[in-house]
Amino acid sequence: MRGSSLAEPAAGPAAGLRTEYPFVLPRGLVDDRGGVHREGTMRLATARDEITPQGDPRVRQNPAFLTVLLLARTVTRIGGVQAVDVDVIEHLFASDMAFLQDLYRRINQQGHTGAEVACPRCGGRFAVDLAGGRPGES
Repeated sequence: MRGSSLAEPAAGPAAGLRTEYPFVLPRGLVDDRGGVHREGTMRLATARDEITPQGDPRVRQNPAFLTVLLLARTVTRIGGVQAVDVDVIEHLFASDMAFLQDLYRRINQQGHTGAEVACPRCGGRFAVDLAGGRPGES
């Protein structure tokens, strides 16, 4: 990308590339005032997002910390929290962390956010968009 500016607006076929994915956390981030934040946005990871955390001493001590750093770099918003950092990610409930890990994997490795699920009551199978809109929307 020598000579190109990352600040320039995209043109041509790349202009339609989807780089941000909205999500709704299963439980939500609880802030200091007791407010619950569930809606957020995750962006596609860059090579730098995946490489830089590898040298972090916390990752060398505990490889599982890599997930926290990756999410802190790629989750751009959770509710009213615009500055998502390591502290914010560490305060998520385990189920929300697992949800975001799966979303990260889906958008960065598989390129989609869809999943096939089964109804626990009738056993019927259907597709859902993990990063989609509110329940009932398509």
